[in-house]
Amino acid sequence: MAVLKKLTDLLRSRADRERSRVPVYYIAFDILAIPGTDVRGLPLWERWELLGAALSDAEPTLQRVLATLDEGIAYLWFREMRAVGVEGIVAKALSSTYQAGETWAWRKIRHSDTRDGRIIGLFGPVERPQGLLVALSDGRTVKTSPRLTGMQARQVAESVRGLLSVQTEYPDHGRVTVVIEPVLVEVRETAGRHETVKFVRIRFEG
Repeated sequence: MAVLKKLTDLLRSRADRERSRVPVYYIAFDILAIPGTDVRGLPLWERWELLGAALSDAEPTLQRVLATLDEGIAYLWFREMRAVGVEGIVAKALSSTYQAGETWAWRKIRHSDTRDGRIIGLFGPVERPQGLLVALSDGRTVKTSPRLTGMQARQVAESVRGLLSVQTEYPDHGRVTVVIEPVLVEVRETAGRHETVKFVRIRFEG
């Protein structure tokens, strides 16, 4: 509900947001070009200086993202800013040039929470499932992501052997093979724009 409210606030007109005192900021993470020059090939530290110069006269609603070389300060931000919805931090190599997509030069460090759930369905072949339909203790039903590894798939298949029923269409998730006696699992939820629930392990009672 909180995410829906934020999206609704963004769809309001600027004048309406100002009357209701809804703050909106644009945070710049990088700069790819300056007039007449492509700067993607420059190292990050040079692009950072160019970004600061480009925003030197900008209003407070347009800001350069917070950054530090101090590991202690980065950890403080990571810990304290979670309360205001910041999903994590990004570590980047100062010598790196800009590259679209995944790259060795940066790493996202997101908040995550580990919790227990119950497998109630399998996606894909039952002898090598690709994903799990899991019921969490807060009442949500989620699909695990990314795809299970070979070892995880074998572990799950062994754990649900003899506990499978028919295939059925599950609302919002698609076709699953039903597990008639739910199996306990541990999953990890990762915060972000696209929240994921990752399978960690089978939980054995006793």
